[in-house]
Order: sequence, then C-alpha cells, then structure tokens
Amino acid sequence: MKNQAYRMAMLFDFYGDLLTERQREFYDLYYNEDLSLAEIAENYGISRQGVRDVIVRAEAAMTEVEDKTHIIQRFHRTRSAIEAIDQAADQLLQAVDQGVCDDSLLERLVHSIKKNAAALLQEQ
Repeated sequence: MKNQAYRMAMLFDFYGDLLTERQREFYDLYYNEDLSLAEIAENYGISRQGVRDVIVRAEAAMTEVEDKTHIIQRFHRTRSAIEAIDQAADQLLQAVDQGVCDDSLLERLVHSIKKNAAALLQEQ
C-alpha cells in the first residue's frame, strides 16, 4: 500500500497541473486529505461512483504521461547518481581529513564520481 501511495503522490507532484480543476481537487481530497469517496461525493452532491470515475480518469491521464515521458523514472535515476556522487565526495573528504588518502582510494572514488557524473550527463 505504501508503494501505491508513494506512486500516486509522485504522479500528482509531477503531473497534477495537467489535470482539470475537478480532477485535481478530487485527487487531492482522496489521496492527500484522506477523504473517502463517500465523503467527497456528499460534499459535492454527486454519487460515490462519480467521484471514483473522476479519480480513475485522473490516475489514467497522469500514468499515460509518465509512460510516454518517463520523467519520474529519470528523476529517480538522477537522484541516485547525485547521492552516489555526494557519498563519494564525503568519503574523499573523510579520507583527506584522516590522512589516509592513498592512490587506490583516490582512484576508486574519482572513478565513482566520473561514472555517476556521466550518467547525469546522459540524462540531459
């Protein structure tokens, strides 16, 4: 369930602006405000099924855009590469601070930084 909630949050963060105002509103109430379909339906004077249809269409629209663009996938790959570069830089600084910066460690960390930087450049 957590993975589904995370996926829905990511879709909304990246593609929520592409939805109609009503889709955005219902989606936000259902996923972010944790209102039930019945509560939303009661507040808007429509059927529970009507609310569900709007939310399902919103999910389908955002999923379709992600399937075509893969922006969220690229975001995750970019984030992983940046985290790897940051970790290598931290290890390098720690080795320098401790005075244990031998050539093999330097070479390994530099290769890690270069590999991850190349992956970022490929995403461009």
